[in-house]
Amino acid sequence: MKRLSIYLMAGRGTPELAAAAVAGGADLLELGFPFSDPLADGPVIRLAGERALAAGMRTQACLECLADTRAKVDVPLIPMTYASILEAYGYERFRADATSAGATSFIVADLPLEAAPGLPRVQLVAPTTPAERIRLAAERTDGWLYLVSLTGTTGARGSVSGQLAGLVERARAVTEVPLLAGFGITTPEQAAGAAELADGVVVGSRAVEVAEAEGPSGLERYVASLRRAVDAASPAVA
Repeated sequence: MKRLSIYLMAGRGTPELAAAAVAGGADLLELGFPFSDPLADGPVIRLAGERALAAGMRTQACLECLADTRAKVDVPLIPMTYASILEAYGYERFRADATSAGATSFIVADLPLEAAPGLPRVQLVAPTTPAERIRLAAERTDGWLYLVSLTGTTGARGSVSGQLAGLVERARAVTEVPLLAGFGITTPEQAAGAAELADGVVVGSRAVEVAEAEGPSGLERYVASLRRAVDAASPAVA
């Protein structure tokens, strides 16, 4: 079965949103820990992060949100953040506290492949990543490889990136780990198109928008529409 990952920003209402996303069919959840200079994020997630910071969602509050979310869902739960937060908090301390709160892995968008080898994390590769770096990232990734489907930040696009097919081909040539495609996937049609190529998809910006505008019930409906589309794609590599 193709995998469906949903990204949500940490906040007071996130545990209920997470439960709704899982009810809609999410296989795993990424929980954004907000950062003041999120270089990989487009306007939607950047604004969500600003709102979260304004509401007091610093690292400790995010860890509490993580624990509250874990109490409501049993799917893999992955904090996604930036290296400066881990530098300030301490890598080992962050790993221990987040794991205790229910994290199953980590995504650190700007942490180089060679850095913090003791931190289990999902590695990201992009269309500009050389083949040898893709191979190394796949060797060191935790469970699956995050394919950044385009050169640019997160956010809605009119269609699935034309760069994704080539990136999937190059990744499959060097690894058998599952490949999940993210960045720029918004509609069920785009999710289906990406899932035809990869082993699953990651949806962030639009999920954050729907969660903000329509709450848990609207998010559940949206995720269910993505789930149907992803399931209609050709079977995943086992």
